[in-house]
Amino acid sequence: MHTQNTCEYQSSIDRIRNQLNRALVGKEDVIEMVIACLLAKGHLLFDDLPGLGKTTLAKALAAAIGGQFSRVQCTPDLMPSDVTGFNVFNQQSREFEFRSGPVFCDILLADEVNRTTPRTQSALFEAMAERQVTVDNHCYELSETFFVVATQNPLDSHGAFPLPEAQLDRFAMKLKIGLPGREAEMRLLSMAIGEVSSSSERVEPAIDTKTLSELQKHVEQLQVAETVKKYLLDLVDILREHPSITGGISPRAVLTWLRVAQAIAHLRGRDFVIPDDIQDTAYPVLSVRLGSSVRNEQDIIDDMLSRVEVPIKQKV
Repeated sequence: MHTQNTCEYQSSIDRIRNQLNRALVGKEDVIEMVIACLLAKGHLLFDDLPGLGKTTLAKALAAAIGGQFSRVQCTPDLMPSDVTGFNVFNQQSREFEFRSGPVFCDILLADEVNRTTPRTQSALFEAMAERQVTVDNHCYELSETFFVVATQNPLDSHGAFPLPEAQLDRFAMKLKIGLPGREAEMRLLSMAIGEVSSSSERVEPAIDTKTLSELQKHVEQLQVAETVKKYLLDLVDILREHPSITGGISPRAVLTWLRVAQAIAHLRGRDFVIPDDIQDTAYPVLSVRLGSSVRNEQDIIDDMLSRVEVPIKQKV
């Protein structure tokens, strides 16, 4: 890898990080994972309480990459065509014309995604996996940097539908923002009464979508030693044999885990992956895939990590 390009990429990342930290105060660790998810070309699921800044973060992310932002408020009566778009008949031309839906954007916020029906949830399958949608047998390409930020409500809340395993597997990770610290919340109060300017209103483009696409390709090329790949697969084997996990960990999930680890390595200034990167991304990547019936996700993942010997020395 060219050192000059690596330095330029790190500078771009620093600009994105700074912009997002202005929008979501006091959540540097969450923002780091969000950026990693974006660089890994994944999609992100937030499983958290309302009012913690998920929408603010999604809008700030779109602004930081110079991309188009769209939002879908998921409700039980939402139709697939409300997401993907639909054909309408033009009386003048006597032909059907395609009217694109909100999925044609760079950052899509699917708010309360599990409040809509499984049929409409499935409308996102193709878009998330292949970055394209098919309407009336015609395929439409989405943005190369298309990125879904979805939020979900607890399954025991009224009107919530469980997300199917096939859709969960299309998310790279699941995160929680959590409540802000006291200092951050004091700053929010000061912004609310005008004592401090609202930082979220001043989010500026840090890069453009072309540069983001180059960054994503750069991350894919980060080196992974054979010992690290073996370590990753050893961890996966333990999960696949666990009696509490029925769905298993798919090959797509393994590749996603590797991509996120590569992204974290890049964020930490390295052009190669080490076991720490695998470990630090284990919970956000795996928790979205363990199934709604698993209540002790953290214990299962901790047990998995403790049972595999960590390679001491990696040769790239």
